[in-house]
Amino acid sequence: MNLTYEVVIWWSREDACFIAEVPELPGCKTDGETRAEAAANAEEAMALWIDTAREFGRDVPEPRERSVAA
Repeated sequence: MNLTYEVVIWWSREDACFIAEVPELPGCKTDGETRAEAAANAEEAMALWIDTAREFGRDVPEPRERSVAA
């Protein structure tokens, strides 16, 4: 499974944890006590999001291509 989606991770003072969100997969969000844990949880959340979308016959977007400035 191609899980090369962008993951945005930030600290939530309100929740006292790191939040990991996958902007290309609406509603795909998780958390963790550390950045590493949030990133690992995001991998699992993406896989579950994609599996669920396919189960219900919904489209799964292709990951965006990003160009990197040299």
